[in-house]
Amino acid sequence: MIWRAFVLVLLGLPAAPAAAQDPPPPIGPFVIDVRGAVPRFKPDAQLAESRGLALGELPGSGLGVDAGAHLYVFRWKEVTVGLGAQVTLARSHGSPPEASGLRPVTERFASFTPQLSLNFGNGNGWSYLSGGIGPSSWTIVPDGSQESAADRARLRTINYGGGARWFAKRHVAFTVDVRFHQIDAGPPLAGRAGSPRTLFIVIGAGASIK
Repeated sequence: MIWRAFVLVLLGLPAAPAAAQDPPPPIGPFVIDVRGAVPRFKPDAQLAESRGLALGELPGSGLGVDAGAHLYVFRWKEVTVGLGAQVTLARSHGSPPEASGLRPVTERFASFTPQLSLNFGNGNGWSYLSGGIGPSSWTIVPDGSQESAADRARLRTINYGGGARWFAKRHVAFTVDVRFHQIDAGPPLAGRAGSPRTLFIVIGAGASIK
């Protein structure tokens, strides 16, 4: 239900008001995105166990950046099809009170994903849905400690989501994006359970250039 509502909202986003052009310009031919992001790291008992941590040592939401580039290859009826890739980098740090006996921990997530996108609108502004599959890394390390074998694992990740771009100027737009990373479960290592299959959400906003 959440995904269905999300799609309906994106498809209903209006394009930016057209400039004095008739007809409006087409989408593309390419776009580059750079966005600040808020990753939603969720506490999970199995995830903590996979790193030998207490649940209360896992950091919460953090900050990050994602960047991408897309080339628009053809238009079919009302849909413009694009090919591209996206890089997401996210970090969170938790510092529990010393009296709690819990350790400060840094959590990092990094992914690279080739993407196919479906775009709706015109060159003045458009919404899109996109997705792909690629590798990601997920490290959760107490301050002063070394990465474990679980932190070095490469996890298959399905990346999907969507957003919109509004071009207030001819080549520069404001952009928002909501991205879902479906991360495969990690392998059990060193006698510990592997990290769980996880849905990781990143919300971003920034600029697009075409």
